[in-house]
Amino acid sequence: MMHNVAGPDGVDGPVFLNGGGECGRLIAARDWSATPLGPIAGWSQPLRTATALLLRSPVPIVMLWGDEGVMIYNDAYSGFAGGRHPDLLGSNVREGWPEVADFNDNVMRVGLAGGTLNYRDQELTLHRHGRPEQVWMDLDYSPVPDEDGAPAGVICILAETTERVAAERRTAFLLSLSDRLRPLTTPAEITSLAADLIGEQMDASRVFYAEIADGRMTVERDFTNGVKSIVGEHCLKAFGPDLLNAYRLGTPVVARDVPGDMRLSDLARAGLAERQVGAFIDVVLFEEERWVGLLAVQSAEPRDWTAAEESLVQEVGERLKSAIERARAERDRLWTLSQDMLARADFGGMMSAVSPAWTTTLGWSANELLTRGYADFMHPDDAAPTLVAIEGMKATRQPTRFENRIATKSGGWKSIEWTVAPEPDGINFIAVGRDLSEAKAREAELKLAQEALRQSQKMEAMGSLTGGVAHDFNNLLTPIIGSLDLLVRNAVGNVRERRLIEGALQSAERAKTLVQRLLAFARRQPLQAAAVDIAALVEGMSGLIESTLGPTITVRVDLAADLPPAKADLNQVEMALLNLAVNARDAMPGGGELVLAVRRESIDAGSATGLARGHYVRLSVADSGIGMEPDVVARAAEPFFSTKGVGKGTGLGLSMVHGLAAQLGGGLTIDSTPGAGTTVTLWLPVSTTAAVEEQEPVLLAETMRVGTVLLVDDEELVRVSTGHMLSDLGYDVVEVSSAEEALRHFEGGRTFDLVVTDHLMPGMSGLQLARVLKLTFPQVPVLIASGYAEEEGIDADLPRLTKPFRRAELAERLAAMSQRSVAG
Repeated sequence: MMHNVAGPDGVDGPVFLNGGGECGRLIAARDWSATPLGPIAGWSQPLRTATALLLRSPVPIVMLWGDEGVMIYNDAYSGFAGGRHPDLLGSNVREGWPEVADFNDNVMRVGLAGGTLNYRDQELTLHRHGRPEQVWMDLDYSPVPDEDGAPAGVICILAETTERVAAERRTAFLLSLSDRLRPLTTPAEITSLAADLIGEQMDASRVFYAEIADGRMTVERDFTNGVKSIVGEHCLKAFGPDLLNAYRLGTPVVARDVPGDMRLSDLARAGLAERQVGAFIDVVLFEEERWVGLLAVQSAEPRDWTAAEESLVQEVGERLKSAIERARAERDRLWTLSQDMLARADFGGMMSAVSPAWTTTLGWSANELLTRGYADFMHPDDAAPTLVAIEGMKATRQPTRFENRIATKSGGWKSIEWTVAPEPDGINFIAVGRDLSEAKAREAELKLAQEALRQSQKMEAMGSLTGGVAHDFNNLLTPIIGSLDLLVRNAVGNVRERRLIEGALQSAERAKTLVQRLLAFARRQPLQAAAVDIAALVEGMSGLIESTLGPTITVRVDLAADLPPAKADLNQVEMALLNLAVNARDAMPGGGELVLAVRRESIDAGSATGLARGHYVRLSVADSGIGMEPDVVARAAEPFFSTKGVGKGTGLGLSMVHGLAAQLGGGLTIDSTPGAGTTVTLWLPVSTTAAVEEQEPVLLAETMRVGTVLLVDDEELVRVSTGHMLSDLGYDVVEVSSAEEALRHFEGGRTFDLVVTDHLMPGMSGLQLARVLKLTFPQVPVLIASGYAEEEGIDADLPRLTKPFRRAELAERLAAMSQRSVAG
């Protein structure tokens, strides 16, 4: 029998409900006969006991009784139920929480089977206040037995952890946001990422950051979820004075129901409705006392924003402001320090901002650049194509590149390469210009160098061809000169015929001289350093130089007394001197004076000349011409550098003279003043040996040792001519056509008193033959007769005779060899 008494709550009811609080009174007052539990008087003892226990608990407890899961809970749980209390009390759990029906079906199934369940930070979406809410809970489910011990219900002890989990996730979100914003370098990147992240975090319909200026806000990009984009410019006045005053407070401005928010003007509500805004949180960002930006989070439907959500948007706004300020500081530093010309301009033809590089590059002040249309600075031929390119960028909204010429304040033009990109507002664009002047100059220099290289390669090819042809001519001239020489010596023919023969011989000698010059041009002569009297060389060449330079140039020779000999190659120094004289002539187009001076100089260590310490003979060539600028002087001896223009010189003259001096252990210096002439000085080391004077030809009959000579030459006509000369000189001659055949004679036991060999032959060369004989038959002298020497040169101790030669020249060389052999 159940007793009803007036409990401490002041409501009559069953005794087990006494002390059950508000929920106890509601249970006592409810008619339970319409529920699966039946009238309260018929409740079983386990049900009454469990109800009494949960009602008196300070923690949220709910019990789901029977197969239907009829809900009985305490006051603590009613707070959790929110707007669903008290209708939730006594309802079946499936109908009471339909949004989580599947979750509770599983709970009932496990609990009524005698099992238990527990969850930590379980996330569920519940409708407690008329809208979906994300909640997190710790849940512990246990079965409640009836009188027979079988499970008759399920009791749940829960603790809502939403605030803790939300705080943890909020902290993690803000940390992640800061980490992801840190490496970004532009405001656009920063605001774009922040909008995306907070939009996803808050399940917002739209999020954007807007720049604030002159009563307007500019949205460059927005995050959208089911609504249209609002990128572009918007007038703030449409929001009305009340809302604008609220913005000035600096705290988030929150609208939970835009249609019913009386702070908004009718125009503002209509505009927001058109943009699908039902609720919003706006955070205004200040710089000192001025608006600079607005972070907006919007919902397409009215939304009851929580205090945590409002706070989150404000914190994101502060982080966003710091990141934007950092990016702008970097951008401003780049703007100031960049050597590229940076600008912001509009499609109407005016620039609104220019970097300092504009003034550095072009000379115009910022005011001059910003108060004149940018087309005014373009070259007339480039203006139309440039404006077409800009219009094309405006139409496609894609970056583009082009090149044009921009006027400098000094009156010149500079080639600029532009990269331009439109801004989202459709009105302005950003331009980055790079000065191509140096690149263009380098390109021009490269073209000149390439042309000079082509000229040099042509000269090199001509030299190679000339050297080969000259060699062949020498072989042809050898029998011609030898034969004509024989006819002259034997006085063949009558007077008229002998005159013709002598004329032919003179022509052949002139051809010989011409071929020697061709060989010098082809640089087929090896460098043969010896003691050279430079003063005598200059005196000997002064007449040739005077005739070469012409009557408008006076040549003066200035030679010091008692000059020592120099270590030099006589022929090469002659060529260098002639080369320098020709250069001086070109520097005096209107005539002038050329001074050839020779002095002895001693150089100490660390001299400005760059020469090693020692004693030198200084050969100077000074002109009174146009002179050279310092930068030209610095490059004058570089290979391929020339001031004469393409096709007028290879730029190798001075570099060849410099190389000659360096090879001999000396150097080359240049002193020049624009308008006052140039002095080029060739420094040659003082020779440690005395200069050798030319000796009179030695008479063959006085010193010659006659014997058998082996003559080696692959050219038959040359062999015949040379063999005849040798026979005429008293030698027995054995002729062979190759070095290999010559060696076979020696290997067969044949002995010879002399070997005369050509140099360049198929197979083994004359130089190689001489080296083999020097090792195997060192007592046999070898004379090399050649049209020219190899690049490496013939061994210095080998006697040489240059083709073509006459009998007297051959006799003189053989006599010298005989004298050396006797002396040895």
